[in-house]
Amino acid sequence: MTNKNTFEGTTTVGITCKDGVIFASERRASMGNLVAHKVAEKIFKIDNHIAATIAGSVADAQSLMKIISAETALYRLRNGKDISIEAAAAVSSNILHSSPAYVQTLIGGVDDSGASIYSLDAAGGMIKDTFISTGSGSTFAYGVLEDRFHEDITVEEAKELALRAIKSATERDTYSGNGFLVSEVTKDGYKMLEKEEVESIIEKINS
Repeated sequence: MTNKNTFEGTTTVGITCKDGVIFASERRASMGNLVAHKVAEKIFKIDNHIAATIAGSVADAQSLMKIISAETALYRLRNGKDISIEAAAAVSSNILHSSPAYVQTLIGGVDDSGASIYSLDAAGGMIKDTFISTGSGSTFAYGVLEDRFHEDITVEEAKELALRAIKSATERDTYSGNGFLVSEVTKDGYKMLEKEEVESIIEKINS
């Protein structure tokens, strides 16, 4: 249960591609019926090969992101190698098992086994899937994802698909809106798309 001062509401999307993963979100943070923030950060770099998204309580989610980032850094220090995506998701799941939070998280990236994305619920339940949406607008986003996703999708194609899905959510869900964020993780590492590139893709979608 969140208190009345908790910022929440969101739509996030994660897509597994043959050459990486794509994450996308909108930027609105709501407090009840109030638009509390219009530039909320909902995509986080966990490591150079791992990213995550948040939906739900911003305070809980930001705290979780810091803990996961610290755990992945500690793993590298202890083992001399990067943590796998599955292991990072499992660590995150264990954290939520021991201390449930009002948050939905997507965590994914690229490792020696390829690209993968996991969904984590508030109690630590962990599910792997090829594409996932979380948050208040996920019903609308899934309609687009189910219609357009295919197994051989590339990172470039998934950027447009993710934005189509998020845009659909912002048009129907009052708790989603105020712009878009998109990040990619490939064998070359993590990258947040520049505003100009995102706007260019949106223009293509609208044309």
